[in-house]
Amino acid sequence: MDAEDTAADAALFARLRSVWREVDPMPADLVDRMVAAVAVEDLSREYALLTLVESADLAAVRGEADTATLQFSDGETSVLVHVTATESGRRRIDGWVDASALAIRLAQGEREWSADAGEHGRFAFDAVEPGVSRLRLVVRGADGTIHEFQTPQFEV
Repeated sequence: MDAEDTAADAALFARLRSVWREVDPMPADLVDRMVAAVAVEDLSREYALLTLVESADLAAVRGEADTATLQFSDGETSVLVHVTATESGRRRIDGWVDASALAIRLAQGEREWSADAGEHGRFAFDAVEPGVSRLRLVVRGADGTIHEFQTPQFEV
């Protein structure tokens, strides 16, 4: 392909663009609508992953800020997390995963805690600082494949 062919192709594409701009112009707000649609889709995905389970029994005994139970799922793996405030002001996190967990990490910014899943998928983190957190698990699926499961951020 020589310079003449390249110039001819560029001219042809320019003419095609101008025809499409006249016949079917792009809506003026298309870019803004697409950005909004992508943002809403991401929020919908995170909302679907995170379900807050409130316990009326615990709320009657303790203040609502003392405990929270969260459930995360991606359709293949489910994780249940119970966060409890300790007397020291830190948090204890008890969790259960329904898949074979090879690694479990709790991340808060640059800090990270590791835990092992015991029998029946139970794990725990002690003395966790309050703050925005995220769980990262490496799990073996029912079909034997290994994948990473990551929760949306949540407050402990």
